[in-house]
Amino acid sequence: MVKKTWFRFGLVFIVCIVLLYLFFRSVEWKEVLGYLVDIKIKYLILLFLLAPFHLVTRAVRWDYLLMHEKKGVKFFNRFAGNAVGFTVTLVFPGRLGELVKPLYLAKKEDIRKGFAIGTVVVERIFDIITMCFLLGLFLLSKPLYSSYFNANEEAYSNLYFWGTIGSIIGLALFVLILVIYFFKEKSLSVTAFLLKPFPHKISTKILKLTEEFIEGLKFFHSIGNLLTYIVLSFVVWLGIVLYYWVFFFAYDISLPFFFILPYVFLILVGASIPTPGMVGGFDYFSKLGLTTLYGINANQAVGMTIVVHSIQVAVTCIIGYVILWKEGLSIFQVKKMGEETES
Repeated sequence: MVKKTWFRFGLVFIVCIVLLYLFFRSVEWKEVLGYLVDIKIKYLILLFLLAPFHLVTRAVRWDYLLMHEKKGVKFFNRFAGNAVGFTVTLVFPGRLGELVKPLYLAKKEDIRKGFAIGTVVVERIFDIITMCFLLGLFLLSKPLYSSYFNANEEAYSNLYFWGTIGSIIGLALFVLILVIYFFKEKSLSVTAFLLKPFPHKISTKILKLTEEFIEGLKFFHSIGNLLTYIVLSFVVWLGIVLYYWVFFFAYDISLPFFFILPYVFLILVGASIPTPGMVGGFDYFSKLGLTTLYGINANQAVGMTIVVHSIQVAVTCIIGYVILWKEGLSIFQVKKMGEETES
């Protein structure tokens, strides 16, 4: 177990270093420092205020998955689960916060752990599918805006490449969870077969979590609930696009809202790389988007990225730590919660 942990840590560290090298390569630090402060204060304040907005929209959306297990889950607990989960993801490598988020809520609301984990898997799949759909709209609309949007061919090549990968992953996972849900008994039989080599106590626990997990996919059973969830997924991501639209205005870059979509998609790709604080992944893909999509010079792209990344990490972690402080918990206690389930 210790060797496995160190191997994962080493791999994440190497990936982080490589991406940071690509991010900082060929920049003039004197100019970068200038762009760190070359931001309109009124928009900077607005960015701090808007940074937690996605935690609110995610909390609202989450309720439509949880209501099949428990109606009336408190909004604050849903908000807190998101905030604490993202904080753990930002502080530690491996996206452990994806496990901490449902486990934290399960403990607060007395919900089955496996069920809560199942809802978060659904969330992430719909996050991927929603942004791939929005990217698809952008790419399909190219004939309408190509005459006045001067992104280079490298930008479109990157978008097609990552969009294709994202679509394949999103659709494959979507089909997989549909199969698991609608063929529940068969799925449990296969799981039980695969668990035969393990001790009875461990296999029983995992089988129980698997059954609860499948129950967490129950919202597929209601077309109305599914459609509402799809709409709310667009609300979540259009809200995130709005945040970055304001971010561009903060640097006196005026672009139509629609043209921010490919940039947000690219930073979603970067943020999915499991480095602590999204360091490296978010930064490199942000720089890639800013330079190839909008023709922003590398120095400004690095300065802008450092600013927006710092705001997001600072605001999220402050909210997460305040919630944990009120609960009398430490970040390491909730981290251990996720590690115990992972193992």
